Amino acid sequence: MAGVSARVTPIVALDVANTAAALQLVDDLGDLCRFYKIGSELYTAEGVAIVRAVQARGASVFLDLKFHDIPNTVRGAVRTAASLQVRLLTVHAAGGRAMLEAAVSGVTDAGSDCGVLAVTVLTSMDAQAISSVWNRRVTDMQAEVLRLTQLAWDSGVRGIVCSGHEAAAVRSRFGGALETLVPGIRLPGGGHQDQSRVVTPRQAAEAGARYIVVGRAVTSAESPLAAMKLVLSDLP
Repeated sequence: MAGVSARVTPIVALDVANTAAALQLVDDLGDLCRFYKIGSELYTAEGVAIVRAVQARGASVFLDLKFHDIPNTVRGAVRTAASLQVRLLTVHAAGGRAMLEAAVSGVTDAGSDCGVLAVTVLTSMDAQAISSVWNRRVTDMQAEVLRLTQLAWDSGVRGIVCSGHEAAAVRSRFGGALETLVPGIRLPGGGHQDQSRVVTPRQAAEAGARYIVVGRAVTSAESPLAAMKLVLSDLP
């Protein structure tokens, strides 16, 4: 497909309220996007049916539910999610090594090749916000992301989720051993909305992202199709 980087796979976030809106977006984008994120809002409203409906359009699904619970519960949740034949799913790295290893075991239980990605620090959070959560002063967000990435690596997950601001440091330390997914993508000149650490598609690619997740830059655009073309044209 012209304009798509050989290294980076764009994923469009179906952060909409219902199946009708989601499938309209999938149909509008057509062959420009064959990979979609289903997150908490849409999955809570529509459940497994929306996963099946997107897959029936010939597209892959990234199930972004960010599991974070006791290890046995996460293992069961991941086993069920992986059995849906989604390509990627998320858990929180902050759940700890036992939970992350349980998530990997859940994929094995399902006989799936689904990739487990550990979320390091949400792109909506800055140093002040994460300091409040950890109850200690955090001045170096990169160090926090690398600490959680090391935990993810030790636990055997496929990859991690981090902002584009930390992706280069992750690549420098871990090379290609972990796949990196970068959300918080904005087009050049676009607004940040409620995100604190955003980058353009090109910046994410140059930092070493394997996947980028594009949300409102496309879904809230007057023409999602035109916006998606801009995303693809910005990739190297």
